Amino acid sequence: MIDKRVADAAAALVGLDDGASIMIGGFGGSGFPAELLRAVEAKGVRGLTVIMNSLRFIEMHAPQLFEDKRIVRAVCSAARGRQAQPSPYERQWHEGLLEIEMVPQGTFSERVRAGGAGIPAFFTPTGVGTPLAQGKETRRFGERDHLLETALTADFCIMRAHRADRLGNISYGGTQSNFSTSMAAAAGTTIVEVSEAPDGPMPPEAVGTPGIYVDRVIQLPQAS
Repeated sequence: MIDKRVADAAAALVGLDDGASIMIGGFGGSGFPAELLRAVEAKGVRGLTVIMNSLRFIEMHAPQLFEDKRIVRAVCSAARGRQAQPSPYERQWHEGLLEIEMVPQGTFSERVRAGGAGIPAFFTPTGVGTPLAQGKETRRFGERDHLLETALTADFCIMRAHRADRLGNISYGGTQSNFSTSMAAAAGTTIVEVSEAPDGPMPPEAVGTPGIYVDRVIQLPQAS
């Protein structure tokens, strides 16, 4: 019998080792997997690449990942720290110890979606004529120039949802789905922390992400 629920964070993060790339769901805190991220922090892995909307949520919930210089590359839409003073990751970026790739939010979302759909690259007018265009192929379509953007994929995705059944079907609460629906398809292994994980199957109309995209489910309290 298929049962994707796991008992603890150690089981949820099996295979997540040094050098892994991790997509992290969440927007403005909604759908952010704070407890799983803290488990990644406790695991002690290094050389990580993170793909997420805003880096400040790592600073909020798992600061040792940056303080111990365990993240070497980040792809994100927002990289401003929470405090007036430069954050550890901002200092590391200035010192050349951390690579940060800034991506316009719409482009970020589409790069993730493309990764899950098996589309290697696409053209978009966003970013033309800005520093974000440096080193990228430009092609003209109609009356506008467009940049070639490549898809984003990752070894792992960690995300937060409201409920999951034993088959890994996910139901979101409110805006939890944000980037997570695309990230689940774009990662090799998708791990979801949920508030509820009942035994019974989920009705089809309640499914936000089908279990085919989900590998492991762990029931964890909502982080404060």
